[in-house]
Amino acid sequence: MASNPSLVCVDTASGKFQQKVRVGKHVFLADEPEPMGGSDSGPSPYDLLLAALGSCTSMTLKMYADRKGIPLQGVSIVLEHSREHVEDCRSCNNQDNRIDVIDRSIMLEGDLTEDQRQRLLEIADKCPVHRTLQNRIDIHTTEVRE
Repeated sequence: MASNPSLVCVDTASGKFQQKVRVGKHVFLADEPEPMGGSDSGPSPYDLLLAALGSCTSMTLKMYADRKGIPLQGVSIVLEHSREHVEDCRSCNNQDNRIDVIDRSIMLEGDLTEDQRQRLLEIADKCPVHRTLQNRIDIHTTEVRE
């Protein structure tokens, strides 16, 4: 099933939480950190989510800069996930009025004008993973029996 490069296959591995992840020809482990009961043998699920957003953002910025002739030499992104309690959360879809928050700090390297920097930050919000995370997401689950 993992021969299709658009499929991600996850199987339980050793340890309490360790998972074997296959994406096309790539194989790696996901796990929880030791304080959470895992063996810290790979990134956590939230680490992977942040990595997806960060790598997509960086790729999108580089692609845009190359296409527009902007002298962007490099991008460094630091991301952090947290949850915040919001007193008046009209758009929350949970009972305890908590929203997930991702803080993304972007460092742009290169001889860039202020206008170019501002435009690149606007483009960061247009990366496909960013758009996916901001959209309503429906997850369809089915059981497969052997």
